[in-house]
Amino acid sequence: MDVLVKLSTDEDSDIRKYFARNPNTPVDILVQLSTDKDSDIRRGVAQNPNTPVDVLVQLSTDEDSDIRRGVAQNPNTPVDVLVQLSTDEDSDVRKYFARNPNTPVDILVQLSSDKDSYVREYVAQNPNTPVDILVQLSTDEDSDVRGYVAQNPNTPVDVLVKLSTDEDSDIRKYFARNPNTQWIY
Repeated sequence: MDVLVKLSTDEDSDIRKYFARNPNTPVDILVQLSTDKDSDIRRGVAQNPNTPVDVLVQLSTDEDSDIRRGVAQNPNTPVDVLVQLSTDEDSDVRKYFARNPNTPVDILVQLSSDKDSYVREYVAQNPNTPVDILVQLSTDEDSDVRGYVAQNPNTPVDVLVKLSTDEDSDIRKYFARNPNTQWIY
């Protein structure tokens, strides 16, 4: 353990960053690294699935949006913190939040109309997105959003059939990746 403690304070930030990202790093070292001056190390802690909830709460208000993005994608981030991050000014934070499988359905519904198409793409990819929202997103002006709807295994068959004839060939490629397409034709 002494070796881990020594290396977790190494002056080489890459070594600290690898510790921060390693899921086997002891919790006390993650807590220590969560206050590192280097944002890459704090982002690694924010993304680490073994980071304690109280540290995730602390990192969720970090001034660096990269750290907040890490918290937004961490599967152990508490729902109340996720809800707070859903209105973050940085669209990338909202994007990673929309991707998190623990994102509450009502927030996915809200984010499905986000002005940033990347946020809508991640909503379309989330396995918990309600069917009615997938139907709505299937007519999105952004072809990538429609593509992710075509790829989502929860998209209704009638919507998949419609997307299979989309004028954009990329949509048809996404459609071909959907595991349910074999049952359509």
